[in-house]
Amino acid sequence: MNTVVYGIGNCDTIKKVKKWFEKYDIEYQFHDYKKDGINRQWLEQTETVLGWEAMLNKRGTTYRQLDAQTKSTMDKDAALEAMATYPAMIKRPILAHNDKLYVGFKPEQYEEIFVND
Repeated sequence: MNTVVYGIGNCDTIKKVKKWFEKYDIEYQFHDYKKDGINRQWLEQTETVLGWEAMLNKRGTTYRQLDAQTKSTMDKDAALEAMATYPAMIKRPILAHNDKLYVGFKPEQYEEIFVND
């Protein structure tokens, strides 16, 4: 099993994910966007599966600080460039498990993926 959780270490949702994995004693690798970096190629490959809208963290401070014009004209290329420049704009977590990608954390979804597997 190859499981990678992508996110930012100090994110509250990521902390919940880590606790969830500990509870079920599931091995995983953590990739921190800020410490480990993220490249445009990974973003583009991930976008083909999840879509840029699902990947873009609109609730975070970084996105909310963008001007109205930038937000209203955001398209795939602009979103990918913004996420590459400001990794905090990538929704967390993105989970890679058994060649599938998932975005966000819902305990019931993770139970379906890992516990009921």
